[in-house]
Amino acid sequence: MTTQDLARIPAAKPEISEADIEAAVRVLRSGMVVQGPEVKAFEEEFAPVTGAAHCVAVNSGTSALHLSLLALGLGPGDEVIVPSFTFAATANAVRLVGAEPVFADIRRDSFNLDPAAVEALVGPRTAAIMPVHLYGLPADLVTLTAIADRHGLAIVEDAAQAHGAAIGDRPVGSWGKAGCFSFYPTKNMHSLEGGMVSTDDAELARQLRLLRNQGMEQRYANEVVGTNTRLTDVAAAIGRSQLQRLHGWTEQRRANAAALDAGLAEIDGVVVPLVGEGLRHVYHQYTIRVPHDRDAVSAKLTELGIGNAVYYPTPVHRLSPFLADGAPDPRWDLPETERAAAEALSLPVHPALGESDIDRIVGSVAAAVGSRA
Repeated sequence: MTTQDLARIPAAKPEISEADIEAAVRVLRSGMVVQGPEVKAFEEEFAPVTGAAHCVAVNSGTSALHLSLLALGLGPGDEVIVPSFTFAATANAVRLVGAEPVFADIRRDSFNLDPAAVEALVGPRTAAIMPVHLYGLPADLVTLTAIADRHGLAIVEDAAQAHGAAIGDRPVGSWGKAGCFSFYPTKNMHSLEGGMVSTDDAELARQLRLLRNQGMEQRYANEVVGTNTRLTDVAAAIGRSQLQRLHGWTEQRRANAAALDAGLAEIDGVVVPLVGEGLRHVYHQYTIRVPHDRDAVSAKLTELGIGNAVYYPTPVHRLSPFLADGAPDPRWDLPETERAAAEALSLPVHPALGESDIDRIVGSVAAAVGSRA
């Protein structure tokens, strides 16, 4: 059998089941399609995943970040420490409230914020730290929380990729003033599109509900300047349906990752993901490091029918909106971020993979690394 005879293994495979479709149709037939009982039920059912007392549903993960910063009162004159090795939405949310992102470097062993780099950047304008639980691995919230407490800073967790991740028995989403989740189709569960903010602060939750609904709790009784970032009941119904399968999907992702670890760890030129003691990684992505010729390995894998992706090829501080006079701001010295952007390569880990798929991925990586020019 030739490579051409083999079906392509996709990098991600979002699921939409008959149960999801039936949930959406049920809501459509009800006539109650926006900010109704399905949204409330979804918030209540998702809260245990986060370990927080309150959840507030919104229309995207980006809105979750944006509204969290607004609800905390951040704005012009404030700085928020963020990683540069992540999706741009993290820094975008900071800019959207008029604050400035301050880019800290990451740790080589985790792709997540380096607490030492964070502490070095704390200054008089620093208002918050926004760690990202990249690829589904919790950031070092124990140390980051200590830094935040010492300096009187808020923590807003970007948990867009980390549904069900935890440090010990404590889930991400319960450590900061707010935790922000995404339900985009490629995430570990989805609602077609959507987001959620988790918090233990009842007043913050109320502010978030005001902000998502034009500043109103009661119709036409606007209390603040708000947005229209509501989640539809159709999306919430799909999210509730998906949530019932999240645990099983997560365990399959973790099993697939363990199998990939076992096969790839023996290949020279590949570094498998490192997971610190007591951390629950939920493998939104299974991301290896290829220290030499990453792009050539990626191209060869594509040729062999193995879906793969580079998250993220350009650090956020090098993207156009964050340049200073057309060039990266000289304040940002981020060697580990630059190294990760050159080495990171994400492989399929989704629950639809079978044992033969895992074997084929491992064999293809070995062939791709061995075939480098």
